[in-house]
Amino acid sequence: MKFNEFDLNNNVFEAIADLGYQEATPIQEKAMPILLKGNDLVGCAQTGTGKTAAFAIPIINHIHRIVGSGKKRKQIRTVILTPTRELAVQIAKNFEDLSKYTQIKTYVIYGGVDLMPQISALKEGVDVLVATPGRFLDLYKQNKINIDAMHQLVIDEADLMLDMGFINDVRKIIKLTPSNRQTLMFSATMPMGVRELADEFLSNAAYVSVDPISSAAENVTQKMYQVEKEDKKKLLKHIVENEKLNNVLIFTRTKHGADNVAEFLQKEGYKADAIHGDKSQSARLQTLNRFKEKELDFLVATDVASRGIDIQQLPFVINYDIPNIPEVYIHRIGRTGRAGLEGLSISFVGRDEKTYFQDIEKLMKTQVKIVKDNPFPWREPSEHAKKDFRKKSNNNQKSRKSDSSKKNKKRWY
Repeated sequence: MKFNEFDLNNNVFEAIADLGYQEATPIQEKAMPILLKGNDLVGCAQTGTGKTAAFAIPIINHIHRIVGSGKKRKQIRTVILTPTRELAVQIAKNFEDLSKYTQIKTYVIYGGVDLMPQISALKEGVDVLVATPGRFLDLYKQNKINIDAMHQLVIDEADLMLDMGFINDVRKIIKLTPSNRQTLMFSATMPMGVRELADEFLSNAAYVSVDPISSAAENVTQKMYQVEKEDKKKLLKHIVENEKLNNVLIFTRTKHGADNVAEFLQKEGYKADAIHGDKSQSARLQTLNRFKEKELDFLVATDVASRGIDIQQLPFVINYDIPNIPEVYIHRIGRTGRAGLEGLSISFVGRDEKTYFQDIEKLMKTQVKIVKDNPFPWREPSEHAKKDFRKKSNNNQKSRKSDSSKKNKKRWY
């Protein structure tokens, strides 16, 4: 479906055309007609499928009809809640791009930075406020945020909100908002906690789902190396040198691991840096921008930090560590192969991560190609090591069952 088939204001359509969008993505095609009618909606789609534009375009279209030439007093008409600073900045940028021919003002607030510039901007007036939950509540309690004129509330990346422990803050914010609001909830997965939130606070919501989390992007080629844990750095160096890789996003499981891999690459003479929750907001944004501008060859990231990484032409993803939650793998490789481009995902599977990767393949219902030309393959373990591996494998299975139970990961769509 083409964008000119939607009932959109010319100013909004002109901005869409400037961005080169012609055909709506599946989530946009399903969600936008519902949102343009003013109905509540729960949308389930992977990252990178056009979720932000799916709600941004109808919201901008609605607000533009109200503010017109911009002579009306600026009031917060839409609040968008998102779990991370990077996502908040990314969403605000999308709104600015899509509202460039309107008088709509978008502003973003998040924690970890000085309050005063945010307070000053809110005092001047904004139409669309993008916020992390904690900073929103901080400023609301100080009477710096007035949402009496608010019409739309968007809860983005609801599953990540749940994982990061923000869901109670989200509940508090929802209860503060006007009862006649239009509520939109978007999520890559729909665990029970998110479904309960939707059932409690949305009115006669429509449910749309595309590209379920069990599926990987078709234009992402996946490869897997079986490598001992202590050989991963050697394998990384070998692949980078032989494949001449650059502009690569590397995932690790921990913050320490991200720093460690980045330091290793730096010592090897590459331009690399890490991004994770222990870094300051300014440092994270600076590093991300350097990577986007190709000033860095490698960006090493943890999973939480990675949700805000939106790079249209990212060719390579390396899973240096394998996640113990299969859906996380789908999110990771979804960073590449965007906008119809080809992408490559390379996974380093340690012997102790074998069961993790088997769960990933089971979720995707496919087997990832094992690279045979591997200078650092699994070594034949000793009898003592075999016993130790079986013990660790059993513990890993118990851990995954515990994680699954805690997160209520039952799918309902």
